[in-house]
Amino acid sequence: MIGKVNIPLRVPKTTMSEAEATNQAIEPYITEDSDTNDYLEATYECEKTNSIGENIEFDEDEVNKESILGKVFDTPDDAYTFYNDYSFLHGFGIRRDDTIKNPKTNEPFRKIYVCNKEGFKRMDKNASSENEKKRRRDVRTGCQAKLRITRQEDGKWLVDSFNDTHNHDLTMTPTKVMKHRSHSSFHRSIEGKSLMVQFGQAGLKPSQIKKAVNTMKTSNIADVTSKQCADVLSEQRKQHKGKEFYGLIKHFQDKTLVDSDQYFVVDLSDDGYPRNIFWADGRSRDAYTKFRDVVVFDVTYMTNKFKMPFAPFTGVNHHGQSILFGGALLENEKEETFEWLFKHFLKCMFNKYPKAIITDQDKAMGNAIKKVFPKTRHRFCSWHIMKHETEHLRSYVSRYSDFQETHKQWINSDTIEQFEATWEVMRSKYELESNCWISDMYNQRIHWAKPFLKDTFFAGMTTTGRSESINSFFDGFVNSRTMLNEFVVQYDKAIESRRAAEEDEDFKTMNSRPVLSSVHPIEAKAGQYYTRKMFDTFKKEWTEAITNLTHETIGKTTEESTYRVGQLDVDKKYWRIVTFRSLDQVSVTCSCAKYETNGILCKHSLYVMKKKHVKELPSHYILPRWTLNARYKLGSDSIRIGEMNNENGVSAYTLWCVRSNFTKLIEQARDSPSEIQKVNTLLISLLDDQTNRKKSMSLENASQGSCMGASQIDMMPQLSVRDPLGPTTTKGRPKIASRIKSSLEAPKKRTCSYCQRLGHYATSCLKRKADESLQDT
Repeated sequence: MIGKVNIPLRVPKTTMSEAEATNQAIEPYITEDSDTNDYLEATYECEKTNSIGENIEFDEDEVNKESILGKVFDTPDDAYTFYNDYSFLHGFGIRRDDTIKNPKTNEPFRKIYVCNKEGFKRMDKNASSENEKKRRRDVRTGCQAKLRITRQEDGKWLVDSFNDTHNHDLTMTPTKVMKHRSHSSFHRSIEGKSLMVQFGQAGLKPSQIKKAVNTMKTSNIADVTSKQCADVLSEQRKQHKGKEFYGLIKHFQDKTLVDSDQYFVVDLSDDGYPRNIFWADGRSRDAYTKFRDVVVFDVTYMTNKFKMPFAPFTGVNHHGQSILFGGALLENEKEETFEWLFKHFLKCMFNKYPKAIITDQDKAMGNAIKKVFPKTRHRFCSWHIMKHETEHLRSYVSRYSDFQETHKQWINSDTIEQFEATWEVMRSKYELESNCWISDMYNQRIHWAKPFLKDTFFAGMTTTGRSESINSFFDGFVNSRTMLNEFVVQYDKAIESRRAAEEDEDFKTMNSRPVLSSVHPIEAKAGQYYTRKMFDTFKKEWTEAITNLTHETIGKTTEESTYRVGQLDVDKKYWRIVTFRSLDQVSVTCSCAKYETNGILCKHSLYVMKKKHVKELPSHYILPRWTLNARYKLGSDSIRIGEMNNENGVSAYTLWCVRSNFTKLIEQARDSPSEIQKVNTLLISLLDDQTNRKKSMSLENASQGSCMGASQIDMMPQLSVRDPLGPTTTKGRPKIASRIKSSLEAPKKRTCSYCQRLGHYATSCLKRKADESLQDT
């Protein structure tokens, strides 16, 4: 029969003397009726498991009681590992149970490891039936299987009690045994945690991390779950709890060591709590010098744990791709907050205003733009305006049958005169009040009406969709639980992903030739200079120009010709007016203003140029920002700074250019010791000159206290930075808001493909079910 080990009473989790514990030890390890040959099934060699997770057969005749009882281990961890390996081969899991300590030394001298089904789940006696929580299924059965070790005088650990009798079925399938918690330990190992944290830092979600880890691990390791991955990430985040803002500052300081052109500024309260943060790296600042002609600014929500609104400054590169000039985390959306942000953005960008900026209709944002960017053309997002139209014009549409058509003609006016004339008609005919929404929009017409914006370059944009696409792009990297220190890291990863896409387009343009639709030299020159994406845009206009257009001559002189250009199947009132001049150089203008707003000649202008036998595309109509010359170049030619100096002294942009040129000089000369020596000799000479100049200046200014600035800095009180007290209070999304959700933020409405109504799908359509029932009958 099966032998049983004589088990003493269970020792409670309290301290006792070593002598008392020894007296409770088993005198005879095995009862008299034990059959030692049948008692155990494994020897110490069972620690060596099959590397591919298959069953291992044992010779029971070689197993005896001495193989476990009386076994000695160097450490408790060795004993746990041995028992865990034993349990794996025999179909159960284990866990750590009691630890008994010496009351004098407070050091553990006895440990007990039990089957994971030992004991029973504790019940809360105070819990009433009404407030009873939903309990998980019981897994414990009161199993008595256990292994006990006691510390000896020499520091070793002796197995002095062992019970291998279970009161439950054992798991005999290796793939299922691995699911016991003691065997499913990869997510708790250093290797597993490190792997999951790395994937988490790369922006992967727990479900994605699970798939990646399970693909990489070996077959004899149990699969990890999404919850285990989430727990590891949560544990890692707890290490930064209360230190998120410190981690954010340290991140920027570390980046400054490798990117001396990085700019970041933090607005702290008197108590050291962060209010606003703005940052931009050197490459973003370099991009702004080339693409500052248009900036898109918008604020998104719920991108970090403290709900600080994230505000990216977005632009368009030479491929028409969205790029980031900088990012900010804001305390709120008040005018003074935007004013602080725009001032530091201007300072970061060498006091160079953006030529145009696109935002929504937020009044606080608009007032800040007027103060900080007075020279910048401010455009309202047309998408937001259209969303407001459906809400505010509904009553007029229902009262007047022709209102919608008249309103459409008004907003699509080509000229300012036509716009103003149509407005007067609308105002009197439809009795528009001076305080209604449409009158308010008329008062702000310079920010949205086409006739008032035809002279400004917007890179083809009329909405904040660029910023919203950037926000949706960040969704793959950040979420509402992202910590501040994690957010800036994920921001950098998102930026690198965008730049990789830009470099990919650079490569495709440089390593391919355009496919021309004609043999005309105008198209050939465009294909030679434009980037791949921009040439596709030009080619579409060119193809229309040579295939679908015709014209009428309005006026003609020796120096100037005027035409009305359009398609034969389109009403002539929609044709465009094109003026062609050929004095010192070819000049062409079109009433559609596509070149002025998009930077690409329109089909109407190209048609007239072809008709006037222009031999090639004039160079002044090829914007450098749409060519490969605008790409980011590491170690490119020296940046010229002459035009950036001003009467007040050396500008910030000049200093940035000089530092960039110096860095490039070092990089280009580093492969030659002789060239580096030349550079060093020249620098020493220049440093001596500057030292002598500074000495003479210091003597002249000694009496004026020239060191006041440094002493003031030294006297400033030292503040300790702290995390925000809690989620910031923003405008949120009130029912009547000055800003509304973008198309990317708004939830998608369910539309039935059968009855075309909203709120349900075809699978639950009542009309469809009724029709089908009629057909069946």
